Amino acid sequence: MRSNDYKIYSAGHFISTSKILEVKNPFDGSIVAITYLADAPILNGAIEKALSLKEELKDLSSLKKYSILKQISETITANRDHLANVLCLESGKPLKYASAEIDRSAQTFLIAAEESKRIPKEYLSLDWTSTGEKKEGIVNYFPIGLVAGIAPFNFPMNLAVHKIAPAIASGCPIILKPSSTTPLSCLELAKIIDQTELPKGAVSILPMTRETGNLLVTDERFNLLSFTGSPDVGWKMKRECGKKKVVLELGGNAATIVSSSADLKDALPKCLMGAFTYSGQICIHAQRFIVHNSVYQKFTEELKTSALQLKKGDPLNTSTDVSNMIDEANAKRIEEWVNEAIQQGAHLLCGGKRTGSYYEPTILANCNHTMKVYAEEVFGPVICINSFETIEEAIEQANDTRFGLQSGVFTNDISELDICFKHLEVGGVIHNHVPTLRFDHMPYGGIKDSGLGREGVKYAMLDMLEPKVLVK
Repeated sequence: MRSNDYKIYSAGHFISTSKILEVKNPFDGSIVAITYLADAPILNGAIEKALSLKEELKDLSSLKKYSILKQISETITANRDHLANVLCLESGKPLKYASAEIDRSAQTFLIAAEESKRIPKEYLSLDWTSTGEKKEGIVNYFPIGLVAGIAPFNFPMNLAVHKIAPAIASGCPIILKPSSTTPLSCLELAKIIDQTELPKGAVSILPMTRETGNLLVTDERFNLLSFTGSPDVGWKMKRECGKKKVVLELGGNAATIVSSSADLKDALPKCLMGAFTYSGQICIHAQRFIVHNSVYQKFTEELKTSALQLKKGDPLNTSTDVSNMIDEANAKRIEEWVNEAIQQGAHLLCGGKRTGSYYEPTILANCNHTMKVYAEEVFGPVICINSFETIEEAIEQANDTRFGLQSGVFTNDISELDICFKHLEVGGVIHNHVPTLRFDHMPYGGIKDSGLGREGVKYAMLDMLEPKVLVK
């Protein structure tokens, strides 16, 4: 097997198929590697093998799961540079951010190792009524069964890990479909998992066509579907998934409020990062900035100056800040959206030009909810900046969207923070930071069109476990 030939991982075996998938470097279009697509019979074999392991996985001790998960974490760390390089090449993510993603993946497995020792149990006193006298209840949590995971291209390792690691910790078999654009880091992970004592077939990682992958949604042998991706696709899957439990993480157009009391020296570099890291191809991309009138001009001018200084280049260069988008089609979409917004009255402060799949970091002002760059998930290096006078007005602007994943609030006024936490319609409020900030053990997810349920290892595990009560 050539070093750039990745076999897929099905039912505990590395296999090739007749359907070759070329993985290309978004920066220069070169072929990074080839891998393969699984068809329906291969998927069915992986399902049957996974189902045959349900009882064995249910009986795995906390110590065994802990040891497996910790070994995976340590092996990821030991191979950090290689894995970051693979991730960088397949996704076009600048190397410094790819390395950070590998670190987070290792941390997520370590968190799962710890949480595998804390499967919940409860004791209930049942003598609250006369019929319950001398009765008690014991509640144990058992694995829900076979999990279907579908991961996107933008965090090809860590977002897959947020499905795989909780599944192992919960004792559930899982079949994961990585993005066909960025499957390589997941297949590298498969090699690491294969070296552990986890029963073979408990994890399968299968690149598939969308048609075959939709069997993860419709096949009733799956007990849980965990999907990260676009809202339109996610909600369609929910309609088609039948009786299985569903967890959806669907992104949004996150708002960042910058109050008059904010420390701009602290806020500006964080806002720059949230605005343009990985060309904005992040579901918690800081897309809409709502800035107090008293600091609007200073904030806008300094953010523009910093954006113009970002270094464009090869993602493998450690000094590169921004590089190409995942493909030219998405860069063209961004170009169309920005041009349309300008025609509708938005003011272009910087950027606004495309070269192939590269789109410049772009700042727009005077945007409103009739513009796609403001109302939709832009998923590109474009931000909108508007002003506000009162905190209530800022919250109204932030909530004027069908999405609700996370919001950032820069303020040193505790009363403003309390009002924002109470009234912002989101799954998470990030104080004195951008909404792009996420910790892998916190509950993470959104409301409205941004999703259903929560990720974060412990919280993902709660969806992968079913309570059963013993009354005696």
